[in-house]
Amino acid sequence: MEASKQDLVLQVEDLHKSFDGNAVLKGVDLGVPRGSLFTVLGPSGTGKSVFLKCLANVLQPDAGRISFDGTPLGSGDSVARADFRKRCSFLFQSNALFDSLSALENVALPLEQTTDLRDKEIRERSLEALRQLELETYRNQYPGQLSGGMQKRLALARAIVTQPELVMFDEPTAGLDPLRRNAVFEMIAKYQRQFSFTALIVTHDVTEALIASDRVALLNHGRICFEGTPAEFSSSSHPVVSDFRDSAEALTGSLASIRKTAASNS
Repeated sequence: MEASKQDLVLQVEDLHKSFDGNAVLKGVDLGVPRGSLFTVLGPSGTGKSVFLKCLANVLQPDAGRISFDGTPLGSGDSVARADFRKRCSFLFQSNALFDSLSALENVALPLEQTTDLRDKEIRERSLEALRQLELETYRNQYPGQLSGGMQKRLALARAIVTQPELVMFDEPTAGLDPLRRNAVFEMIAKYQRQFSFTALIVTHDVTEALIASDRVALLNHGRICFEGTPAEFSSSSHPVVSDFRDSAEALTGSLASIRKTAASNS
């Protein structure tokens, strides 16, 4: 059953974005239910990160409407945008940690920049975020001294320290092997439920996303061509969905045909 507008924490209508005349987003429509783990899938280069950066106001869309908690986020509405920034967090693909700051200082930075809290309370809340992500022991170490998985957790600790309602993840498993991809999705699912925020992920990792997500959407050629539950995605006969979903099986069939032809010619 589709969520009503009252249940949507984020709503996107007819979003467009071009670069030098090249249209990347061609009218994206999407509604993200409050409290869900929602994943936008799509091949590399299809505009997923551009879409997420438009939502986060890192990029300015050319046209369309973005609403957060029922309030439109107009480019000139500084009050709505400021409220959005206070209630949301964004995790960059690269983690965007500051190498010159300790783990504790990295986590404290959003509180220093967006609140009027006293230094003591900032430190207490930052330590608590590190404790919840099992990183308190490493509070004085620098990002370069931490493993890749710990850096992911540190970036998430920094994202949740402001107690956001929505956390956006840009390709959180890019460049990781299967075991580490599983660990990242497990981490996101675990803390999304523990802290009750809405998670919006963009990724091309189909298997992990279908296991972890409440709902998924498929972005293709600048538009959303599917939105529904993982079960609906897995059973969809939509040609774009099946091509993307079943690419591994198609490869298996192609290789089997190649091997069979090679064997018959030898």
